[in-house]
Amino acid sequence: ARKFPPLTKAVSLDPSPSLGFDRIGGLAGPKEEVETYACGATHPETYEHWGTFAPSALLLIGQRGVGKHLLAQALAARAGTGFLHVHVPQLVLQLFHIAGQAGPLMAEWSQALSEMPPLTVFYDELEFSLAHEFGARRTDLPVGPVMDFLLDLVDRTIAVETTLVVGATCYPDTLRQAFLMPGRFERVVEVSPAYPEDVVAALRIRAADAEKRAGRTLFDDVDWPQVVQQLRDPSPGDWVRLLHAVLRRKAGCEVAG
Repeated sequence: ARKFPPLTKAVSLDPSPSLGFDRIGGLAGPKEEVETYACGATHPETYEHWGTFAPSALLLIGQRGVGKHLLAQALAARAGTGFLHVHVPQLVLQLFHIAGQAGPLMAEWSQALSEMPPLTVFYDELEFSLAHEFGARRTDLPVGPVMDFLLDLVDRTIAVETTLVVGATCYPDTLRQAFLMPGRFERVVEVSPAYPEDVVAALRIRAADAEKRAGRTLFDDVDWPQVVQQLRDPSPGDWVRLLHAVLRRKAGCEVAG
């Protein structure tokens, strides 16, 4: 980031992630898959016992707000690594600010990863041209050169023995098959919350967190399933944001007297 300042807007590092799988509501199947990958990747002798290799990287697919980012963080905590979050759409935009420096950036990237303690590197939204942050499909992006850059970046990351690599996308139907080639994202996990159980589980965890932060009871007995069943479209992440919007409204009312 010191050598390429635009990267600071696209990449963030948590050196000691602490989010446990128990802090993610529901998602029993995806959690088991991700935890298995974490254990297998850090204990390759398990795969050797069966004459095979651990998947080179993991791809999480699912709609916005279903918990892909949380699963990647929990994987890092379970594996005892740092957590490097690469927001791919933002990285693509920042590439325009360092035009002509892609080669040096790539070399520095490989060097930096090889010198750092073990990391889980999370490539968030690989289908960058459809990213929600853009507002609409970006047809003006040089997709070919950007794809070459991303594939090289992923390959170099996977090549570092001390890294675990996780990707994610909300748009698996249009994701380039090159990402799924052998040696890249060899294991695909669908993150699809069970409705309404997983949404309710996420809300209960976040409501308890809010009460702990407040140091007092904030909620009476809430029939969470009844609340959630009124609307099927919101994701668990949307529901959590709604919960905090309600609490912020309460805070606003208090400030206003």
